This record gives sequence, C-alpha cells and structure tokens, in this order.
Amino acid sequence: MPVLAQGAPLTIPENYRHWVPIAAGFSMAIASGLCGLGQARATAAAAEGMARNPAAAPAIRFALILGLALIESLALYTLVIIIAKVKVEF
Repeated sequence: MPVLAQGAPLTIPENYRHWVPIAAGFSMAIASGLCGLGQARATAAAAEGMARNPAAAPAIRFALILGLALIESLALYTLVIIIAKVKVEF
C-alpha cells in the first residue's frame, strides 16, 4: 500500500524517449525568450524612470538589479530542471 501517494515511478516508453531532449530544448528556448523580453521591459522602464526623476536613480537602480536577478533566476531554474530531467531519462 503506497504511503503519501507514492506509486511506481513514471517511465517514458522507449518509442518516446527521443522527444525528451527536443522538449527540453523548446522549454529552454521559451524560458530564455520570455526572460529576455522581461529584462528588456524592466530595463526600459528603469531608464525611463531615471530620466523622469534623476534624484531617484539609486533606488531605481537597486530595484532594477534585484528585478533582473529574479528574472534571470527563472532561466537558471529552467536550465537546472532540464539538465536533471534529461540526465535521468538518458
């Protein structure tokens, strides 16, 4: 009897194994593309904010760097998950 919803490990049939790296590549491409768009919008908004109010530049710069780090972490977490998943499957 499984405890805490533990069951048999999920396995991929042999005829579908070649799709794992392809799906991993697509997911990394989507994550990287959206991270790039998010970083571009954040940078543009920060530049506009600094141009409107130069006195607030240090606070805006700090918020920008923090935001860019959080946005970039999405791509890094996606990469780590993909590497772990592909390594397990192959």
